[in-house]
Amino acid sequence: MSKPSFTRHEIREKALQALFPLDFNVDLTKQDAISYALELDNQEIISEDGEEFVPTYLDLLVGGVCDRKAELDEIIKKHLGNNWSITRIAKMDLIILRIAIFEMLYVGDVPNTVALDEAIELAKKYSDDRSRKFVNGVLANVMKDIDSK
Repeated sequence: MSKPSFTRHEIREKALQALFPLDFNVDLTKQDAISYALELDNQEIISEDGEEFVPTYLDLLVGGVCDRKAELDEIIKKHLGNNWSITRIAKMDLIILRIAIFEMLYVGDVPNTVALDEAIELAKKYSDDRSRKFVNGVLANVMKDIDSK
């Protein structure tokens, strides 16, 4: 049995599926959340040696977003309009923003435009059109700040 292969797009989707319950359930471990996300579409996640297989990039995204959640949220707050508070953002959209900003700041081989485009694709699938536009607007401003440094 070979290890399943995932595209980076699929891994971002799995990261979103793992991070969403982690935001609500403080007793859930990162590893359990990743396992549940991988099992959602009945993916075979056992490698040839009988060990559970977790794609490295998935572990990096979920762990990185969890570890830097407060920092990522501060960046998001900084780029919200005057009438907005981070508590008004739908959880799914907030997690999409966190993943994209983490990639922009900490994943060197992912261009910022790719992180932005991938976030928009996730928002299209998991949110509505207004959310997609909101995610696009916030991330475009974040990207502008990052690129100007």
